[in-house]
Amino acid sequence: MKTIRFFLVVILLLVVSVATGQQDTVALKKDSVKEIYVQISGIVVAGSKLEPVPFVTVLEKSSYRGTSSDYYGFFSFVAMPGDTIVFSSIGYKKSTYIIPDTLNNGRYSLIHAIEEDTVKLAQLDVYPWPSREQFRDAFLNTDIPNDDLARAQNNLNPETLALKQDAYPAGGSLNFKWQMQDVHSRLYYAGQAPPNNLLNPIAWSQFIQAWKNGDFKKKD
Repeated sequence: MKTIRFFLVVILLLVVSVATGQQDTVALKKDSVKEIYVQISGIVVAGSKLEPVPFVTVLEKSSYRGTSSDYYGFFSFVAMPGDTIVFSSIGYKKSTYIIPDTLNNGRYSLIHAIEEDTVKLAQLDVYPWPSREQFRDAFLNTDIPNDDLARAQNNLNPETLALKQDAYPAGGSLNFKWQMQDVHSRLYYAGQAPPNNLLNPIAWSQFIQAWKNGDFKKKD
């Protein structure tokens, strides 16, 4: 009987010690979380102008966790002391920043400057002709009028001007003129029926006379 009681006491002590150890482990983990994770906030600026740089990618180097700065260059995310933060953006050189490992609180703020990246392209010569021989032949055989009158007539060609006129839409002044004419016509005939040329004898007389004169014949 004493042996059974002894074993029960030993088992009870083991259970109590295991539970106490688990509670201590959870408490240590909670304390370590408070000490390890840090809320990193800051602003990314251009090194030369000190102006905020929007939409910069901010990543932790090992885990690739991070965020991007907003339109005003502000960013905020969670990291750990000693982590290496990588800042990258199109048009700027990639840079890094190491979070100090001696932080005592859970927040850290910084202003990080990145340098502009200048890309120099090789010189490129653009020619309108595939070869120098074709350019020389076209240049020598170009028919250029010698007098100002011929050049002016070419620039004021009625067919060319008509095509350009049909291609361009009506401007603001012309639309305003049409609108005012329509308003004026409606006000002029307010309270009465507008005239109809189908019942106008003078208009019919002019139409018949123009028909007899051959005004509607196709002209070559």
